[in-house]
Amino acid sequence: MQNNSTLTRWFFVIASCFIIGLILWNTYAFFNQLKDNERDKMQIWAAAQTELQNDDKDATISETSLEVIKSNTTTPMIVYSHKDSVYTDRNLHKTKVNSIKKIEKLVTAFSSEYKPIDIRYGNEILATIYYGNSPIINKLKYYPAVLILIMFLFIAGVYLFYQTSKSSEQNKLWAGMAKETAHQIGTPLSSLVGWAEIFKTENVNQEYIKEMEKDIDRLETITDRFSKIGSIPKLIKSDLVAETKDAFAYLQRRSSKLIEFKLDVPDEVIFVQLNAPLYSWTIENLVKNGIDAMKGKGTISIAIKTNAKHARIYVSDTGKGMPKQHFKKIFTPGFTSKKRGWGLGLSLARRIINEYHNGKIRVLKSHADKGTTIEISLKIDERS
Repeated sequence: MQNNSTLTRWFFVIASCFIIGLILWNTYAFFNQLKDNERDKMQIWAAAQTELQNDDKDATISETSLEVIKSNTTTPMIVYSHKDSVYTDRNLHKTKVNSIKKIEKLVTAFSSEYKPIDIRYGNEILATIYYGNSPIINKLKYYPAVLILIMFLFIAGVYLFYQTSKSSEQNKLWAGMAKETAHQIGTPLSSLVGWAEIFKTENVNQEYIKEMEKDIDRLETITDRFSKIGSIPKLIKSDLVAETKDAFAYLQRRSSKLIEFKLDVPDEVIFVQLNAPLYSWTIENLVKNGIDAMKGKGTISIAIKTNAKHARIYVSDTGKGMPKQHFKKIFTPGFTSKKRGWGLGLSLARRIINEYHNGKIRVLKSHADKGTTIEISLKIDERS
């Protein structure tokens, strides 16, 4: 399936390049044909001028030649009279020929486009015609560039549409899977709650029941998290410091003793718009990712810093680090450096922070064998 999709994309690219090349080739041929027609028209015009200069010609020929001369209203030209050493112009705007320097500049430009035509009478050169491209040919010169731009925009539009459609389908798939997972967990969870209540009435060690209730609470939190994927969660003005401490304490209790946890947060309250279950899920994903990078042994640090408008949460590990080219890739669904796993944890973290909380998440720094620091930025809620 993947190979067919790749072949289809390559076929589309090659076909587009072939079409563009064919259009450009035809445009070039058409442009040269127009230039040849322009040259032929000027040859006829020069011949008419020669006839007018010949006093031996009868009036009928002169009138015909005059009509030919009058009919050319598009070709810009400058005629130099050798007898009077005077330049005259036709079909040119007055601002382009209002000085001898401009005229001489046009003469040079016209000579580079077309070979000048001499008007002769016998062996004598009466005048020389310098002419250039008509306005339609000048416009046609830019047609290939415009065409390429249009084709580029078209291809870019198709590509963006394809990517957007693919991303939308993936989002719907993940949202559907998340909701189905929440639904599947809900059924046995209800049964566990019932059994816990029954055990309370039986001669069962209460410590066992408390631990069971903790796991039930945990499962309810997980179910709540999954149920929020694909829908817009409700944000509540919350104390970021308190929520971070709760997530930190939970992870510390349930992690290996080989992991050292460090917490550096302000003493004062920091209010942000937050969905607590999703935020704790984000911190949990970042911490677990750090523990995997350290292979189960090292230091996890969580710190909070603030400025005038934003609160920044830093989650650091002392793991193997990552190359700079992976800084953005790690948040892509499916990307993982582990042999196991689907590569969804960090992509969910980005979705929760960027889309649901209007914040930002990024890899702040990472060095080989020294660890990685991921930064979360959330806007401080200053409303009373």
